[in-house]
Amino acid sequence: MYRSSAQQRNKKLASFLAFLFYLNYIRCRKNPFRQRIMFIDSFIGYIKAERNYSMHTLRAYDKDLRAFEEYLSAVDDSLTFLDVDADIIRAWVASLMDDGAAASSVNRKLSALRTFYTYLCSEGKVDSNPVLELQGPKRRKHLPTFVKEEDMDKLVDGDAFGEGFAAVCNRTIVMCFYETGMRLSELIGLNVDDVDVSGGALKVYGKRSKERIVPFAKELKETLADYMHRRAAVAAPGEKALFVNIKGTRVSRSSVYRMVKTMLEKVSTVHKKSPHVLRHTFATAMLNNDAELGAVKELLGHSRLATTEVYTHLTFEELKKFYKKAHPRAGNN
Repeated sequence: MYRSSAQQRNKKLASFLAFLFYLNYIRCRKNPFRQRIMFIDSFIGYIKAERNYSMHTLRAYDKDLRAFEEYLSAVDDSLTFLDVDADIIRAWVASLMDDGAAASSVNRKLSALRTFYTYLCSEGKVDSNPVLELQGPKRRKHLPTFVKEEDMDKLVDGDAFGEGFAAVCNRTIVMCFYETGMRLSELIGLNVDDVDVSGGALKVYGKRSKERIVPFAKELKETLADYMHRRAAVAAPGEKALFVNIKGTRVSRSSVYRMVKTMLEKVSTVHKKSPHVLRHTFATAMLNNDAELGAVKELLGHSRLATTEVYTHLTFEELKKFYKKAHPRAGNN
């Protein structure tokens, strides 16, 4: 019943947005700049109502589309999105690469533009999607960065976190990343009701609100139980968030990112230090200790096995290093 009513509300919202889109189109068609901005705003409203994208994804799409709009404006302010063809997009990509943008960044922008034009096609504003004619730049294959197990042991078992509620909270967050492999957005979104301490399970909401259950073992059980006991004295009345700051409200994405970076700097020399590195560290540790690839895929919440397979290349690279170091005849290989 609840899901049905929510779907009906979303459909009504989508119809209302389509009506506003039409009115704005009539008003803005003589002003290319206003028309470009109106198309972007209409698209962002659509994917928010219909596609259930996260706020992080919405902001990224909006930023990338506005970057393309600024490029159009600089080239010819009379251009609208309806005038765009593959050559214009190809020139934009070339300008991004000339400015030093990474292939991954360019491909992300192209993905946003591709989705945007798919929407314009569905709305009958354009006849075809010009982005489909393009192929993005090839990405250099980088193996995921991870922290060595001994360095992680040094961090979570030592006294690097200090004392007090904030220290206990920070250590619990780091252990959650390391022992479950969850994403930063997933950890930020955790509520108290998502935790079953006695059962050793977390209910995690991944990309596009896809739910999965992630198990955890005795050490994290004890850590979470201690943290939740302390949290009760700090959390603001009615606060649902599992992880709260000293003000008693949900921790922010940026504060958790900075904290993890600071803590990893104390024990590791890896170039990149972030919550996602702890996710890589979890996956690598699991596979190094004989976990099945399919099981790691489910724990990470990957939709495709190919995404998880990158960690098998990582562990193989480690094996090659050990082989070259240890084998007496490996020096010339």
